[in-house]
Amino acid sequence: MSENLDKSNVNEAGKSKSNDSEEGLEDAVEGADEALQKAIKSDSSSPQRVQRPHSSPPRFVTVEELLETARGVTNMALAHEIVVNGDFQIKPVELPENSLKKRVKEIVHKAFWDCLSAQLSEDPPAYDHAIKLVGEIKETLLSFLLPGHTRLRNQITEVLDLDLIKQEAENGALDISKLAEFIIGMMGTLCAPARDEEVKKLKDIKEIVPLFREIFSVLDLMKVDMANFAISSIRPHLMQQSVEYERKKFQEILERQPNSLDFVTQWLEEASEDLMTQKYKHALPVEGTAAGSGDMPRLSPVAVQNYAYLKLLKWDHLQRPFPETVLMDQSRFHELQLQLEQLTILGAVLLVTFSMAAPGISSQADFAEKLKMIVKILLTDMHLPSFHLKDVLTTIGEKVCLEVSSCLSLCGSSPFTMDKETVLKGQIQAVASPDDPIRRIMESRILTFLETYLASGHQKPLPTVPGGLSPVQRELEEVAIKFARLVNYNKMVFCPYYDAILSKILVRS
Repeated sequence: MSENLDKSNVNEAGKSKSNDSEEGLEDAVEGADEALQKAIKSDSSSPQRVQRPHSSPPRFVTVEELLETARGVTNMALAHEIVVNGDFQIKPVELPENSLKKRVKEIVHKAFWDCLSAQLSEDPPAYDHAIKLVGEIKETLLSFLLPGHTRLRNQITEVLDLDLIKQEAENGALDISKLAEFIIGMMGTLCAPARDEEVKKLKDIKEIVPLFREIFSVLDLMKVDMANFAISSIRPHLMQQSVEYERKKFQEILERQPNSLDFVTQWLEEASEDLMTQKYKHALPVEGTAAGSGDMPRLSPVAVQNYAYLKLLKWDHLQRPFPETVLMDQSRFHELQLQLEQLTILGAVLLVTFSMAAPGISSQADFAEKLKMIVKILLTDMHLPSFHLKDVLTTIGEKVCLEVSSCLSLCGSSPFTMDKETVLKGQIQAVASPDDPIRRIMESRILTFLETYLASGHQKPLPTVPGGLSPVQRELEEVAIKFARLVNYNKMVFCPYYDAILSKILVRS
């Protein structure tokens, strides 16, 4: 099966698109947003640009249409991120050090606070700027309140009455420190527990200008906290509507960019072709075909879709454009792909180790778990550019042989001979090659397990783990559950498009 998943008829894609969204959301959805927007605009200067199949004649689009499409992409990506990513949070904007934007911001802010300081230093003090700041603080505090916070709302409205404050300022009776004390107390009442320390520090600041500056800084953090609270509150409700919302937004994009399903079509066509090969027919009988029959197999849309999703776990992300309908989850599929590659190596090392060691050593849970953790730790940085798998496997071989010898000695079993050590080290080093038989077996069994789980409708308990994968069963099941969740949600959103495409592909098959 893994051979079929490696099939590729597409050259390198060169596509780029940039979009400026609101700063507070940009970092949170950057990966999904940028990936989707790459589907909007092509870079014609790329010498190895993918030849996208044309489903409709090209047409000119206006800048307004592109901007409208980009806004739709951003909104869809944000809604998708909130629903799919349970850990999604808006983060405070942190501008890069020495960036022009940060320098401009610092200059403007310094000028503003210097102006406020100059006004308050006048005799008598001028409170025009200070009163405007109090008004902004008042609106911010009110925005934190829920409908039932009537008492707090009345307190804020009464104490921060701007008309009254202006009269006090005109009569020289304004006590700005007393207003600041009330504001800090109200912030302490409304802030999240995580902000208690920041609010407490405000009480130690005695000078008015630095105090107001820090008050606004903490209020900005409280705004982020409130936004994240709102997101966590609406997530259950958004889950119910997100499928229709994403489908509607994608349809709007498709109407403006009719070729937005070209890579999806190519992806499904490849999956269908792979399923039709003789090797796959023998490995997994296709629905509607009796074993050994000479009739042409009939492929079901579900089988093609499931196999297409498996292909995403063997994707060449540097050379191939990702299908449009899964772009927002490209980083998640890529992360699962990396986890499975590491799991394949780990499983292969453990398999050859337990095969070479004395019978029964693998049944010792403590030893098996210890050995697995050692290998996992050594493979942690497997996907970094500086990582050299062959060198690390040499180290793993040495360490595994020491652990096996120590375990056999403690158990009173026959010692691990030098000949066996040499053979085991050689087999572990051989796993570095993608063509290593043991590695290919592990890879094939992992993909078979995932396909079986998809075909089962994600029912519990999970399918039985294929032979040789027992030592990594827990890790494999965790990956399978994540994979199935991504696939299931993507199917709910885009199944109508897949069915329409497959109805044409399967008719030609």
